[in-house]
Amino acid sequence: QVQLVESGGGLVKAGDSLRLSCAASGRTFSRYNMGWFRQAPGKEREFVAVTRRSGANTYYADSVKGRFTISRDNAKNTVYLQMNSLKPEDTAIYYCAADPGYGLGTVAGEYDYWGQGTQVTVSS
Repeated sequence: QVQLVESGGGLVKAGDSLRLSCAASGRTFSRYNMGWFRQAPGKEREFVAVTRRSGANTYYADSVKGRFTISRDNAKNTVYLQMNSLKPEDTAIYYCAADPGYGLGTVAGEYDYWGQGTQVTVSS
């Protein structure tokens, strides 16, 4: 069982930066691929980024590539999402999730555990 708690969301202007954090409970954090997803009003939840167990491998959605960076600190049981050059279309609730499997990690169904989400709002 893994419990995830996101933080760091807020209201910012276009071009600003935010860093989201996701703290995980338990002693097996390093056994999970960790992903970030987001859901905008009226839209389906979409993949943002994933980091593999060691943190050495990452993968991003095309819409955030070059602007967002995912990282993890296994000693602190925490995964981060650094978001730069934010755009109004980045406005959404951002969720972190834990995947015990060995897939690509881009599909929400691969993830067993989810946080409650943190709101990010980017004004133009």
